[in-house]
Amino acid sequence: MERLKYSNIFEAITDDAEEAADLQFRADLMLLLREYFRSKDAAQAEIGAKLGIPQPRVSELMTGKIDKFSSDKLIGFLAKLGIRFRLVMSPPTKTKLLRVKFNVSMPHAT
Repeated sequence: MERLKYSNIFEAITDDAEEAADLQFRADLMLLLREYFRSKDAAQAEIGAKLGIPQPRVSELMTGKIDKFSSDKLIGFLAKLGIRFRLVMSPPTKTKLLRVKFNVSMPHAT
């Protein structure tokens, strides 16, 4: 039996590399939001008020319904919470490939 290997779980459900990358990105953003609210022990009503969405949408967000939210929408939610992303690139050299990472800044806990 052939063993399949994937660097991204979403590659297993789509043959489109762009779609797999987008799904992984959205999943990561949703996990960040979920962990943020769990760390604050926030109720769904409070989450909805902070993000400006009704409770059913909060439920979809907190249960990982990736197909319900675009990357833009998720980034907008993070911005409402004061969470910012900054792309940092290290140029390639003769011995190293181009490296890309995100720095994430979050407001201090209150």
